Amino acid sequence: MLEQKERIIIALVISISAIIFVTVAILAILDRQPAEQTFTEYHHEQHLPSEPLAESSDEFAKTDVPARTNTEPTLTPKAEPSAKTNTEPTVSPKRNLKNIIRNARTWGPVYRAWAGEMAPDFTLIDVTGKRHKLSDYRGKSVIIMFWATWCKPCMMELPHLIALRNTISEDKLAMLAISSEPPALVKRFAAKGKINYTVFSVNTRAMPAPFRNIASIPCNFFIDPDGKIKLATSGLLPLGDIKAILQAE
Repeated sequence: MLEQKERIIIALVISISAIIFVTVAILAILDRQPAEQTFTEYHHEQHLPSEPLAESSDEFAKTDVPARTNTEPTLTPKAEPSAKTNTEPTVSPKRNLKNIIRNARTWGPVYRAWAGEMAPDFTLIDVTGKRHKLSDYRGKSVIIMFWATWCKPCMMELPHLIALRNTISEDKLAMLAISSEPPALVKRFAAKGKINYTVFSVNTRAMPAPFRNIASIPCNFFIDPDGKIKLATSGLLPLGDIKAILQAE
């Protein structure tokens, strides 16, 4: 009789243990499924930030467009580029004068009070004996460069100016380089350096303001086709910045 009770107790213990084991296993499975779903959703969200990066590189754009179409079927690949083109048709940081000045590294604006004012007229004779009057250049852009042979930044700027003259024709741009050094020195240097734009040797103190008030060189004045001063700069101007200023509105 005693042995039979012990067997019943052992059977009950085994049954209860089995039920507990099964219950724990079921709960573990149920808990595991939401965790996997949460990881899958998180993993997908982690790749979403890479989508804007693809717009800044043609290489990434080519690989990311198909994936984007699959995950967002309501957006066609043509929708975003056309919208972008419509909203930004004329905005170009390279031709915005304020952006050009803001991004300058080797030069800065000077004589800001003269910006938008008519450039005072003057008449000068270049090192070859030819007479030049500033107002005769109306209808084309003009760059007036103040420089000297002993000025290191001026010498660094020289190849950029020569390249500019080779790039833009004289009927669109006049380049007037003014030095206050002796005429023979300036003429000899211009010939030796193969300077391909107009060079002057004059007493700048005899010129009208603001040209007679140059405090440092290189100093450049950009005159628009209407004869107004667009910008005056002090410091080394790279070729790219010169072209950007000429194109800026």
